[in-house]
Amino acid sequence: MTRKGENLSAWALFSAMIAMAGLPIYIHAPKFYVDSYQISLGTLGATLFGLRLLDVVQDPFLGGIVAGYPQKRGLMMLGAALFLAQAIAAQARPESFADLAERISPAVVNITTSTMVSRGTGPGAIVPDGSPFEDFFKEFQDRNGQGNRPRRSSALGSGFVISEDGYIVTNNHVIEGADEVIIEFFEGGELEAKVIGTDPKTDIALLKVESDTPLAFVPFGNSDTARVGDWVLAVGNPLGQGFSVSAGIVSQRNRALQGAYDDYIQTDAAINRGNSGGPLFNMDGEVVGVNTAILSPNGGSIGIGFSMASNVVTRVVNQLRDFGETRRGWLGVRIQDVSDDVAEAIGLEKTAGALVTDVPDGPAKDAGMLSGDVILSFDGVDVEDTRGLVRTVGNADVGKTVRVIVFREGKTQTLKITLGRREDAESNEAPMDADTSEEGDVQEMEMLGLKLAPLTDDLREQLELGSDANGLVVTDVDEAAEAFEKGLRAGDVITEAGQQKIATAGELQAQVDAAKEAGRKSLLLLVRRSGEPRFVALTLD
Repeated sequence: MTRKGENLSAWALFSAMIAMAGLPIYIHAPKFYVDSYQISLGTLGATLFGLRLLDVVQDPFLGGIVAGYPQKRGLMMLGAALFLAQAIAAQARPESFADLAERISPAVVNITTSTMVSRGTGPGAIVPDGSPFEDFFKEFQDRNGQGNRPRRSSALGSGFVISEDGYIVTNNHVIEGADEVIIEFFEGGELEAKVIGTDPKTDIALLKVESDTPLAFVPFGNSDTARVGDWVLAVGNPLGQGFSVSAGIVSQRNRALQGAYDDYIQTDAAINRGNSGGPLFNMDGEVVGVNTAILSPNGGSIGIGFSMASNVVTRVVNQLRDFGETRRGWLGVRIQDVSDDVAEAIGLEKTAGALVTDVPDGPAKDAGMLSGDVILSFDGVDVEDTRGLVRTVGNADVGKTVRVIVFREGKTQTLKITLGRREDAESNEAPMDADTSEEGDVQEMEMLGLKLAPLTDDLREQLELGSDANGLVVTDVDEAAEAFEKGLRAGDVITEAGQQKIATAGELQAQVDAAKEAGRKSLLLLVRRSGEPRFVALTLD
């Protein structure tokens, strides 16, 4: 074979490799570019056909040129690469969201609620009771809407249809306490909605309307696949202006505001009052979040909005639709995060897990869990912190038996626990004792920056403790000591030290000495305040 033939063969092989590398683009392009970037299918087809025709017709010609002028190969390959890079960069963002907005808008609804409220919050009478002018001024106030007679209050929000038979999702705070809920549809018409169920913990509500015709609806997407930087659309009824679309990106994921089950998507898509309950869409037209809250000093959008993640919402909605209420798993423990000093104090190699502060009557106690255990794994899922554990347990099925791995006294143990239902446990929970911190007239001793006194019957009565309560009462805390920085206050009761029960100063000192002998830098204390326990690690001198 001649040198020219060898060059042509090499170029042919290179061209084949390029074609194979571009094959996924040809396969994926139709759906990706049509759905995500609103490029018409005709335009896309013509472009791909032209590229393929150019490839077939010009490859031999270009191969011959390159074979004849090997010194120009690098330059030509570089030019081709730059051309391809420019073509891809030109499609980095959609030219318009119009097609997507047109497709999803019919499933988005405006929600109007009305509620009867009293007027008892205004200023009081402007004349003394019994005055001859009392009736006159009362009539004047009523005429001007300032009396105490009930009035009807209206509120606005948003929602979206999730099934053709009329199920609608919105925020709980949009419809909470409403006497009447009216749904206004994008294409016109109104229907009264029935509240199927609500979940204040995630601020989600499920409504139902009865329609003679199938309704346009939108599907849920997988919020876990949303990436920071992805395009999203927020649709709703901001400030009562009617249907409105705003575009932005996913600013961050897994945001927590204040609830144990919070999993918010943060977005810079404009969200204002009235957007609450509306959907946050990805570019496939799937709902990845329910617009719930904004962070703003003045109540207006400043580019920090929060949408409850769809993977949380779908589970709540399914339970509300099936049962009319939520059914979350319940372990039956009080927990706190493991800090670095706590981990060191108990000999835990990694600062992770959930530290059990108390085990009331419930599934965990029945399975043998103890205060001071660190939950490392729940049903095969590693526990990083208390928030993660609460969410994982809540998502578990009621009545399911799970394996829980705990760290106890320097080694791990596996417990089998049959989960209860959180809602039942919360409804049966006894109210907490009132906080009292009166000092008793007893002998005090000082240790670890604390003034301590043993429990007496008088102190038990003052602190509203049971007759069998034992421990050391904190009567004062040195404000310059570490104990004060970590929140210990007068009235706290120390019931354990080094995960051993204590009732006297001697027992506390023994645990201090044992920790020092073991080479520990801190001592773990179990502190109770108003019946609520928590662990505190104090540095040993």
